[in-house]
Amino acid sequence: MAFEFFLALFLMAVGISVAGAGTSFYQLVSGQRANLRFDGETILGMFGHLFMSFVCGPYIMIRMGLAPADDNNTFSVTLLLLAALIAFGWAFITGLLFVGLYLAVTG
Repeated sequence: MAFEFFLALFLMAVGISVAGAGTSFYQLVSGQRANLRFDGETILGMFGHLFMSFVCGPYIMIRMGLAPADDNNTFSVTLLLLAALIAFGWAFITGLLFVGLYLAVTG
């Protein structure tokens, strides 16, 4: 039972790490802030933004949850917990994808 729990934690850690690194790389290359979006001037640009949103989504969700909810810079605990729940579930799926891809390539 403990092995499965630590495996899930490892997959979430990989997912958050890939999302953070991907977000930083996207912002460095494009020169704009990474957001969840699917617009684009061409179909290739649309799929690029969609892929970026999928890979970088957990990090963007955590950043959205930490954004102030009111004008007086206070946090909403409900929004923060909801964003964290979505982000770590999403990070599990992203981590599973990248660890599975790594294991498939390396054998």
